[in-house]
Amino acid sequence: MKTSPLRVLAAGCMLAIGAAIFVFAVSNDSAGQKDFIEYWASGQQLAHRANPYDGEAVMRLERSAGFHGGRALITFSPPVVLVLALPLGLMSAKIGVIVWLLLILSALVGSIRMIRALHGDPDNRLHLLGYCFAPVLACLMAGQLGIFMLFGIVVFLRFYASWPFWAGAALLPCVLKPHLFTPVAVVLIVWSVYRRQYRVMGGILTVLAAGCVLVTYADPAVWSQYRQMMSLAQPMELFIPTLSVMLRILIDQDAHWLQFLPEAWACLWAVWYFQSRRVRWDWNREGLLVLLVSAVCTPYAFFSDEAILVPAVLAAAYWAYDQDRSLIPFGAVAGIALFEVFFGVQMTSPYFLWTTPAWLAWYLYATRTERQKTVTVDAV
Repeated sequence: MKTSPLRVLAAGCMLAIGAAIFVFAVSNDSAGQKDFIEYWASGQQLAHRANPYDGEAVMRLERSAGFHGGRALITFSPPVVLVLALPLGLMSAKIGVIVWLLLILSALVGSIRMIRALHGDPDNRLHLLGYCFAPVLACLMAGQLGIFMLFGIVVFLRFYASWPFWAGAALLPCVLKPHLFTPVAVVLIVWSVYRRQYRVMGGILTVLAAGCVLVTYADPAVWSQYRQMMSLAQPMELFIPTLSVMLRILIDQDAHWLQFLPEAWACLWAVWYFQSRRVRWDWNREGLLVLLVSAVCTPYAFFSDEAILVPAVLAAAYWAYDQDRSLIPFGAVAGIALFEVFFGVQMTSPYFLWTTPAWLAWYLYATRTERQKTVTVDAV
């Protein structure tokens, strides 16, 4: 019996994700050596009504869980979303890391299944590409939270038309790193006003308000503590492999405002793009391009954060497959990215500068015909 290429691809995907899980789950001191530890420590502090941004206290907790770094890992996420880490404060590090891994895997599987459903549950196995997407595997191996943001995005894409309030509420994880989504947020606000679709915004504002109440109740001083931590940590001084950071370094390393110019341009472009397509706007088509441009122009992001781009990458694969366009360009780009992940290239390395432009280029290549059809219809 002849083995189909898609079955070989499926087996490869399963092996890849299995390897990532193995690296995460069975390594020595797995809880202390993964980025999970910063969320666990924040949850522990918050659950005991203490400062989740206290470097000394966080370091003691992380050391107790097997962390060997020279400085404490403190989350830069705003207080409102620490409500997501609060349940970890009720668990030991060993139990917490297992729960964290299961939640990440559940969110990933749920995301991939919903993406496939968005494209009509086709008989092909292209959705398996999502499981071996290099940023997704980087999230799994580091215990990062990019997959939770991915899940929120996919729930929104799946249900914004049928269950708008809950689709908006599902976007709460995206507030963990709001700078990744600023152009998307701008378009979402404009779209809500234009379509008078206020239930989406109502869902977002409701969960944000609930998060603020819960976190402030746990630690009334958390907002001032966050401001103090950010002023001391100075995250803008760190080298992060993004095009925005490179722009600042090339022009004036001390002019931090330069790092936000690409995102400001992306916001202006996003508003224009929505205006030109507002009548037929579809978040599963036009919205995915805005998401990609947001990732390219973000002022601050790691490679693992690119897991949020799975909906766009898979949509491009489906469209390319339907139009008999080659998947080789994606295979080449994805293969190089996987090579970097499995050979231990640090996520702060400039070798990851090329990835977001590459995912955008893949999307533009694969959807060229689809976008031309949309422009033609809008012109008519």
